[in-house]
Amino acid sequence: MVVKFKIKMMHKFSSARLIFLLLFVFHSCGDKKENVFKEIEQLPPNIIWLVAEDQSPDFFPMYGDSTISLPNLESLAADGVTFTNAVSPVPVCAPARSALITGMYPTTLGTHNMRTHTPWREVNEPLLDSLPSYSPIVPDGVKMFTEYLRKKGYYTANGPKEDYNFEKTDGAWDESSKERHWRKRQDRQPFFTVFNFGVSHESQIWSRGKDSLFVDPKNVPVPPYFPDNEIIRHDLAVNYSNLKRLDDQIGEIIADLKEDSLYENSIIFFYGDHGGPFPRHKRALYDSGVKVPLVVKFPEHKNAGGTDDRLISFIDYAPTVLSLAGIEPPKVMQGVAQFGQFEVEKKPKYTFHSSDRFDEFYDRLRAVRSKRYKYIKSFNTELPHAIPVSYREQMPMMPELRRLYAAGKLNEKQSVWLKALKPEEELYDLDKDPYELNNLANHPEAKDTLIYYRELLKEWIKNTNDLGEYPERELIANWLPDGRQPQLSPMEMEEKEDGIHLFNKRPDASMVWKRPQDSIWHVYNEPLPVDIPFEAKAERIGYADSEVLIYSND
Repeated sequence: MVVKFKIKMMHKFSSARLIFLLLFVFHSCGDKKENVFKEIEQLPPNIIWLVAEDQSPDFFPMYGDSTISLPNLESLAADGVTFTNAVSPVPVCAPARSALITGMYPTTLGTHNMRTHTPWREVNEPLLDSLPSYSPIVPDGVKMFTEYLRKKGYYTANGPKEDYNFEKTDGAWDESSKERHWRKRQDRQPFFTVFNFGVSHESQIWSRGKDSLFVDPKNVPVPPYFPDNEIIRHDLAVNYSNLKRLDDQIGEIIADLKEDSLYENSIIFFYGDHGGPFPRHKRALYDSGVKVPLVVKFPEHKNAGGTDDRLISFIDYAPTVLSLAGIEPPKVMQGVAQFGQFEVEKKPKYTFHSSDRFDEFYDRLRAVRSKRYKYIKSFNTELPHAIPVSYREQMPMMPELRRLYAAGKLNEKQSVWLKALKPEEELYDLDKDPYELNNLANHPEAKDTLIYYRELLKEWIKNTNDLGEYPERELIANWLPDGRQPQLSPMEMEEKEDGIHLFNKRPDASMVWKRPQDSIWHVYNEPLPVDIPFEAKAERIGYADSEVLIYSND
């Protein structure tokens, strides 16, 4: 439905204000106009995210692995800072991306299950006819953080992957597609651009299993939790080869930045969207599943070649990017700004992690991690760690691991993840036991440490309103009354001396607008000129958009 208005009266604008409004709003329309940004002496920084899917730090040269050379990433690390304690709150992509785009824990958002929102079908893919596709109703004030960048004049582009576990809002991106690029922005307009690389994804282990290898399987390191045989080595070699392909693709982006004379003064993040693609990596709360590579190149190569061991979680990325852009992060964000104008003095001492539904299986676990210790709490001890997720079973090493376990041919370190039951509590000394193979939970000498981290986790679950304790169908029933997402109330408008003001009864709703011929929605940030026809609507994560308001000055 649409709501139409016609107003013929026009108020006087100062010429400077009108020019700014027109230039800011219509920078995507392709007309040749004077550029408002050339008048700004100090532009906000350009920020680029280079995102590798499904990768752990252990596979990369900047973390000490010499198996394969990755010259473009090694060069980026030489120009930037390598972080040794960067983590994802969830060891799987869609919940992790919800944290990245909001600065919030998935367990607080309601995005903790994998996967909730499936726009390509009416029901959730893993459970097909039994579970609907849905967008959780997130807490008050939560937005996709790129909306704040757009309000400041940034060009924001993402692609090709979204996958936030909720339906995106139209105010988030100027463009979100595989063709995204900063070169589509207005001249000298600051930009934030995300490049997602699927070549390193879990599925590429079996999809590229017969492709050319850039590393000899005989030369790959085998971690102690895997048996050392031909099948395991081949899968590991495929991953290293995919990293070579990843490095080539990242090299193209870096070359574009240098060609445009943007590399030196841009802020570039390279990171993995959670841990590695293998069993006991992806979907596991061990460091192989939650620890990620992170390299940040700062303007003018500040602290080039350095390392940083601070704890930094995905919930910190949104407030950090806003801070780097000179925008104060909203108080609703659970993460903190690690750099920039609003950098916090008190850095986090702990990170928190969750596991819930992975495709067709529910398995709730929670964890708290410091630089020294990891504590894991299982709420479903009757299940193995190695739940038989059908998607993962396609990987050649997975049935091989099950075959060897059934035949009794795995040692204790290789067997523990596959056992039929798992312990209620796990405690690991990450300094002495980086592979997390020696559970200290029942060791008398670790009793005080166990109690301390147990209480930390309990407090976090309580203080963050962890929704994992509630059955998913119960949550859906609360979010989707009568099976439908609630709709925002219609837009309201008022003509004042400085232009058309837009309102919505929902105070935390985002408002977007566009000219009738435009394809891109603009974030409403200033009163609109009365002589320009436009369409407007309100939107909010978890709600259906409001009716479209159509304004005409005829």
